[in-house]
Amino acid sequence: MATRNIGQHDFAEVVQAEGMVLVDFWAAWCGPCRAFGPTFEKASEANPDIVFAKVDTEAEQELSAGLNITSIPTLMLFRDGILLYSQAGALPAAQLDELIEGAKKLDMDDVRRQIAEAEQKAAEKAE
Repeated sequence: MATRNIGQHDFAEVVQAEGMVLVDFWAAWCGPCRAFGPTFEKASEANPDIVFAKVDTEAEQELSAGLNITSIPTLMLFRDGILLYSQAGALPAAQLDELIEGAKKLDMDDVRRQIAEAEQKAAEKAE
């Protein structure tokens, strides 16, 4: 699957969908972004079961600011609507592959249980 461009109008819908979504925040003027682009595209071709999305931070300044994107490229990985990874910096192909494989192996029921436990503890502290 090729990468797709997303923005403010469809970001939430795309990342909250079931399955895995990788989002690359980039800009045309950014050298490291341009260098990472082919790696991201190649990974999208190797993983047709994953949505690979790109957000142009110049065109989507409000979205980028709302997500606290302060450095590009920034890569976010969502699975079943849960943010699992968010980090600035271009990843080498091997590291991107490891990130994808690690996310595929996660037990999402266990992840949801851990989130629920953390939210419960936070709510108890707030009382």
